[in-house]
Amino acid sequence: MRYLRLNILFFLIIPLLAFAEDGSQLWLRFPAKNGISADKIISKGNSPTLNIARKELSSHWQGQAVELRTENKEKNLKDGYKIVSTPEKIVISAGKEIGLLYGVYHILRLQQTKADLSHLNSIEKPSYDVRILNHWDNLDGSIERGYAGRSLWKWEDLPGKISPRYEEYARANASVGINSVVLNNVNASPNMLREDYLKKVKVLADIFRPYGIKVYLSVNFSSPKVLGGLQNSDPLNKDVQKWWKDKAAEIYKLIPDFGGFLVKANSEGQPGPQDYGRTHADGANMMADALKPYHGIVMWRAFVYSPSKDDRAKQAYLEFVPLDGKFRDNVIIQIKNGPVDFQPREAFNPLFGALRKTSEMVEFQITQEYLGISNHLVYLAPLFKETLESDTYSDGQGSTIAKITDGTLRPAKLTAISAVANIGEDTNWTGHHFAQANWYAFGRLAWNHQLSSEQIADEWIKMTFTDNQKFLNPVKEMMLSSRETAVDYMMPLGLHHIFAGGHHYGPEPWGDYKGGRPDWSPVYYHQADAQGLGFNRTKTGSNAVSQYFPPLNEWYGNISTCPENLILWFHHVPWDYTMKDGKTLWDELCNTYDSGVKKVRDYQKVWDKMEPYIDEQRFADVQSKLKIQSKDAVWWKDACLLYFQTFSKKPIPYDIERPVHELEDLKKIKLNMGHHN
Repeated sequence: MRYLRLNILFFLIIPLLAFAEDGSQLWLRFPAKNGISADKIISKGNSPTLNIARKELSSHWQGQAVELRTENKEKNLKDGYKIVSTPEKIVISAGKEIGLLYGVYHILRLQQTKADLSHLNSIEKPSYDVRILNHWDNLDGSIERGYAGRSLWKWEDLPGKISPRYEEYARANASVGINSVVLNNVNASPNMLREDYLKKVKVLADIFRPYGIKVYLSVNFSSPKVLGGLQNSDPLNKDVQKWWKDKAAEIYKLIPDFGGFLVKANSEGQPGPQDYGRTHADGANMMADALKPYHGIVMWRAFVYSPSKDDRAKQAYLEFVPLDGKFRDNVIIQIKNGPVDFQPREAFNPLFGALRKTSEMVEFQITQEYLGISNHLVYLAPLFKETLESDTYSDGQGSTIAKITDGTLRPAKLTAISAVANIGEDTNWTGHHFAQANWYAFGRLAWNHQLSSEQIADEWIKMTFTDNQKFLNPVKEMMLSSRETAVDYMMPLGLHHIFAGGHHYGPEPWGDYKGGRPDWSPVYYHQADAQGLGFNRTKTGSNAVSQYFPPLNEWYGNISTCPENLILWFHHVPWDYTMKDGKTLWDELCNTYDSGVKKVRDYQKVWDKMEPYIDEQRFADVQSKLKIQSKDAVWWKDACLLYFQTFSKKPIPYDIERPVHELEDLKKIKLNMGHHN
């Protein structure tokens, strides 16, 4: 009898386990396998991509018949598609088969978010040609700035053993229109280009291809010397040029649709053309020439900074503007959204718009290197939108970064947008359930940068959790304010890079790394002294303002017209300076830090009320992360205010919460979590 009871219990538990919500399904929680019958899917042809589209419909679509058509007249839509609904059927037409698959994901998304499907008549054309994730994954399985476990790519198992997650990954990307992936770290190992590794890459390329995804590789500039045994890797050396041409031929023989190379050169000690007295253009063009016969591209990173006396925020501009017009047409300069390094808030990179004859692409960071890693809930669509909508004034008013990079302002042969991935082998892919929203948001904005942060959050919550308004509205509000909240409790008013060295997780405003480069030290960036706080980038300081087009250079350079959320980025501001709301800088700083802490505590209250609406496991996971975020916010606030108080000599306003730490205790905290990129 006892065994019978145990068996009954066992069979009762199985369904619960099967439906445990671990986050592994991401936003792809389409209805279970009860879609339309095969005879309601009308399509001609037979290809891996079409088969996936049909399978998605037969598994998950619950509406009327669907017809899939490839038509030459839709070629101008690039990867896009047209959807028209009639009472009998929905017709998805596209110039390419991948457009049909994107169209299928589009109607499944509409079904899942309970949109009206009766009068569909829409045309979708992607904002960018290349919509790419950069994985900073190393060959040993570690991930630089990875906070969701080890790498998805099991190099030691490939090419023989294939993880089912490779296809799940490709499907998730295709569902939001991501069509390219760099498999390895920009701090690249030359071994990535070895024949045995290229055969492993081929396996991934073959799995990704039906989902419309091209593979790219980060390459090490010294590869000809290290792998080929050449005397040097000088881009003007004929043997070096031949080595790259031969390597390109070898790659394309294995992977005919290989995308190209991503290159980090002469930055943070990485090798590059400057080692031989050559320019970035010399290096990029050599690789571009090798890839040209196969329509491959070179994405050359503008994240360069070398030990010079110049303000680090100026260096990319100083190195690349003199080279404008010297790059081949299959080179795109990949530019981080800000001029320092993926900070919670930065002024936009002045290089955008400054290169008039060279293609430019944005590099965002989805992985939260400077935003509380996978412990903090920070929805990044508002940060991405802030950059894309920034007006550079390069060609007059309305010259936004979006228009410069998507080809509308300056016609471009190829347009691209990239982001550093936050994906690892954790069951939920991204470490924090809400960090999935940032992968999703990047894909949606790469496809259509006109979408609002709110619209994307609305879709993601409905698809990932529930469309119950009692959950949807408060959680959406929390997401939409979360990036500003993180800025408030970490580095408000334009403060930047005052993180602890190495891991960039906690605060270290006192950090002054003796013997190291000044621009690795927080004190270099905040410049706190008895007079005030902030980095003077005006004409009387580093004059970084001069790199911006008028009228921005004037606005940023004048303390009274500089946006207050960047005031300490561009100005050294006296402690007693009166801000727009009448508070002194010191009081404003204290109040902003305090408000950041309060908002995280509000998120805890909001989330605790959400328990009835979602599964137990994800509820508990997020609740646990919010506890960490709440403690971290206090850590940031206390560390920064107690340290800056040693210069301001002013009391912390009495109406805000008192510090709970001692400065000397905070200075003793040491974490060990990785290094730069």
